[in-house]
Amino acid sequence: MKTLIWAAFALLALIWTGLAALSAGLAQWLIGAVASGEATQAATTVGQWPIPAWAALWIDPAWIQGLQLMWLDVVQWLSQVLPSIDGLGGWVSALVWIGWGIGLITLLVVCGGLHWLAGRVSGPRPA
Repeated sequence: MKTLIWAAFALLALIWTGLAALSAGLAQWLIGAVASGEATQAATTVGQWPIPAWAALWIDPAWIQGLQLMWLDVVQWLSQVLPSIDGLGGWVSALVWIGWGIGLITLLVVCGGLHWLAGRVSGPRPA
């Protein structure tokens, strides 16, 4: 049982680490895209896409166009308000890895508690 607990810990720690690395990389990429203006160009392109005919059957086209315009306005506002967002990348990455550490310590404490509990439950009983 203890081996199963620590195998689960190893698997969850691996998944948690991969998720943190992916999140940090994605955050760096998004911050770079907003800082360089690529996000504004992409939002402009997406805002000009025609609404598919099948979507018009399910959702009001005016609502979708309003959503596209809102998204474009938000991205343009962010590109104007945050011209020096590149410096924020280090902070975001550090916060992601601090959250990773807190999560891993929590997982370690839970697995340690389960290890202790498994030892008490399956251990020898006094006669």
